[in-house]
Amino acid sequence: MKLKICGMKYDSNIKEVLNLKPNYIGFIFWKNSHRYVTNTPSIPNQIIKTGVFVDSPIDKIISIVKNHNLKAIQLHGNENPELCLNLKKNLNVEIIKAFNVDNYFDFNKTKLYLDSCDYFLFDSKGDLPGGNGFSFKWEILRNYNYKKPFFISGGIGLDNISDLNFLKEYKLPVHCVDVNSKFESEIGYKNVDELKKLIKILNNEL
Repeated sequence: MKLKICGMKYDSNIKEVLNLKPNYIGFIFWKNSHRYVTNTPSIPNQIIKTGVFVDSPIDKIISIVKNHNLKAIQLHGNENPELCLNLKKNLNVEIIKAFNVDNYFDFNKTKLYLDSCDYFLFDSKGDLPGGNGFSFKWEILRNYNYKKPFFISGGIGLDNISDLNFLKEYKLPVHCVDVNSKFESEIGYKNVDELKKLIKILNNEL
């Protein structure tokens, strides 16, 4: 299973995390986030550099993608399918549409986006679009009936990663585990030792 480490902020920490060779590394371009960045380093081609946006105008997204050489964009607001499709047509990047999930989420809401993005991302519903540090009831994913692969996010840590074993049992099309705040020693600074433990678990169990 692939791994995305999101909410990166500090250059020295980014270098440490890159040495772990995650599949995706995420930078947040939403000004209201404590992990908001304006500058990002170059990233090895084998790691997919991802930008996270929340209801940004399409011209701003395109500009940031080009200026930061992004390979994927994660739309974590109320972006409509038309905007997603326009981005897909205008940019040669992966399009990830995020949905904030609670225990009563209706997965039929994702149907409108099936043709306009490459992946879905299911995150816990909270006060902020992401990085809230708590999970939703992951078992609700059993109600997901589409073939579109997805990222799973929201409060994933070493204390609960084993709870995701059911994903394999139900043969759900999970593409990637997305982690952020549960692996931080401070906001925006990832604990590399804890991430090493996570990678070992993902390689052995999921």
